Amino acid sequence: MPSPFLSYLRVYEPLRAFDGASGAAVRAGLARGAVRPDRAGRRERELCLRAMLRGRLLPGDAGAGAGTPVDVLVLGGEGGEPLVCPLDTRPRAAAAVLSFLAEEGPVLRSAGLVVPEPAARRRAERAVAELGDSAAHVVTAAWTVPLPWFALVDPEERQVRLDAQRRVWWRVPIAKALGRAGHAERVVRGAVGDEGPAEVLAETRGWLERFDRTSIVELDYGGLVDLLDDAALRADDSAGEVQRALRLLRAGDLDEAAECYARLREFWGGVALRQRDG
Repeated sequence: MPSPFLSYLRVYEPLRAFDGASGAAVRAGLARGAVRPDRAGRRERELCLRAMLRGRLLPGDAGAGAGTPVDVLVLGGEGGEPLVCPLDTRPRAAAAVLSFLAEEGPVLRSAGLVVPEPAARRRAERAVAELGDSAAHVVTAAWTVPLPWFALVDPEERQVRLDAQRRVWWRVPIAKALGRAGHAERVVRGAVGDEGPAEVLAETRGWLERFDRTSIVELDYGGLVDLLDDAALRADDSAGEVQRALRLLRAGDLDEAAECYARLREFWGGVALRQRDG
């Protein structure tokens, strides 16, 4: 079974950034063994499906709370401090439940929940609160990559792997990602206004500001690689197109920037259309 058709923006923080109960859970996750990035989506789907099959709303509901196991992704660690990305599966699943309750009608809410709605809301709110003052280390998008995310990365630093562990990803120091997000936000606001991409960039920048300044940011195509063949992945230049669009906007060439956007919309729109085919 393929991975979920999600793209990911992740933050890997130094181990010293985790303390208290959250730090204990992260260290326990390290002791159990890190999850491979290409398997992270399937691992989270498995945890959520197991919970549903047992009549539970969220992973960890049997013993919900601070003791809920945390899966982690890891960079480095050989001869130095590891950089760790907790998957935060339980609170992220809870946030998705609250979004579902806020956006869907009563019939779908009733059909989609394994517990009564008031109980679901209470449990989800408690699970989100388990993050405390921390932010989730992972954000996702379904069936596409939000174009503003590409403003954070250097097109030349893209990593492509086309073997059994098929992946496309970038990694960038968080200080660079923050600087690029701020610059792109200013350019976009000045050219096309405060909504849309500028808003996404502002939200992304605000999220990144909550992490240690020695962290690493990873943009990962995740399960979207299963929707594209090897030739399409090799030829994909989405990050380059976004950077070209930003340069054109900065120069005041709105028409050429719009053409870059149209090419990106055609490419990622074609990927998203696979949702209907599936």
